[in-house]
Amino acid sequence: MRPLPFVACCVLSVAAAALPSLALAQATPPPATPKPAAAPAAAPAATPDTGPATPTVEPEARQALERMSAYLGTLSSFEIKTQTTVDIVTEIGQRVQIDGSAHYKVRRPNGFVIDVVTDMKTRSFFYDGKSFTVFSPKHDYYATVPAPDTILKTLDVLWDQFGLALPLEDLFRWNDTKSRRAEDLSSGFLVGPATIDGVLTNQYAFRQGEVDWSVWIEQGDRPLPRKLLIVDRSQAEQPAYVARLAWTLNPTFPADTFTFKAGPGAKPIRMSTLETDTGSTPTRSTP
Repeated sequence: MRPLPFVACCVLSVAAAALPSLALAQATPPPATPKPAAAPAAAPAATPDTGPATPTVEPEARQALERMSAYLGTLSSFEIKTQTTVDIVTEIGQRVQIDGSAHYKVRRPNGFVIDVVTDMKTRSFFYDGKSFTVFSPKHDYYATVPAPDTILKTLDVLWDQFGLALPLEDLFRWNDTKSRRAEDLSSGFLVGPATIDGVLTNQYAFRQGEVDWSVWIEQGDRPLPRKLLIVDRSQAEQPAYVARLAWTLNPTFPADTFTFKAGPGAKPIRMSTLETDTGSTPTRSTP
């Protein structure tokens, strides 16, 4: 199998109802004096073919992203619990789904711990402003590398040097002033209101390169992303990734929450770098 970070979304098709045929009975008319033939009706004016509509990013959709991003930037700390579904595409092109969960504890600008549990693997990621550690609890292996002094700088180092992208990394990048997400969008629109886990939201759909993605943003004065859908259109199977997010805002964490503490049986290993081990440059997929 080859794992892919995306699953296909459902398509709802609506069939138009056909009008019933109407049979007309006509009696034989009596003889009548012939009348001049009526002038033929003028042909209707031709309607020019304008072709398919050009995709655009609607102002309301762009403003919703900007408002959400600005609000996320005001949070000094947050905790998220997610339920996720990801597609796995087999060698014969069949899609199967793998469920999982993740638990995020984040302190801006320099701390996070992320615990990920799926049917295929379990991982924990620690960052305390000085070092980054990835830990495999089931195997009791861990790797630690020095890290910069902010979350965003650390995410860049992890990708550029190790080819490692953290799950739902965009949670940290949405309010990044250097992000070119808005410029990269080719279309965006409001789908409509939706209730996600009891929370009233608005769903917005976007297209970005070969990726379609949707975000469900909470209505009201807390524009939080409550659900994400990412669809990879570059694959014939159009696999997708879905996550539902439950938020706790501005919690207080103990000082040592983000520091990895190796157990007595934990074994350190080296984290492979792209330059020395593969010589390749990764291509980041967004969002």
